[in-house]
Amino acid sequence: MPEEAERNNPRPMKHSFEDLDVWKKAYRLTVELYQCLKELKDWGFRDQICRAAVSICSNIAEGFERGSTQEFIRFLFIAKGSAGEVRTQLYLTRDLGYLEKEESLRLMEECKHISAMIQNLITSLKKKKEEEK
Repeated sequence: MPEEAERNNPRPMKHSFEDLDVWKKAYRLTVELYQCLKELKDWGFRDQICRAAVSICSNIAEGFERGSTQEFIRFLFIAKGSAGEVRTQLYLTRDLGYLEKEESLRLMEECKHISAMIQNLITSLKKKKEEEK
């Protein structure tokens, strides 16, 4: 039974989602977006981009806590989709003048990096899962 639990644990070396670098980066991005946009009067837009950012770190956490590799992968794909949504909305912050161009571009790059980290984790988990067959 312990072997089965170890095999189904998505990240046996990590004890909690808070240990994952990708979760830490996604969480920091979320906090930063809230801070950057706190004065924005377009509440609908601010709400949408902040919800999408919250979705990235929340789905990483929820998938990890589900306890199975397959569920973790599924939630990582959702998180990756939310990262794409945030990146799209960051283009809008730039083009609508909600943030300075440099700030928008910096946040877009951070979001791309998070998305790549999520993809690398998905790839790693899929490979691990295949090796266990």
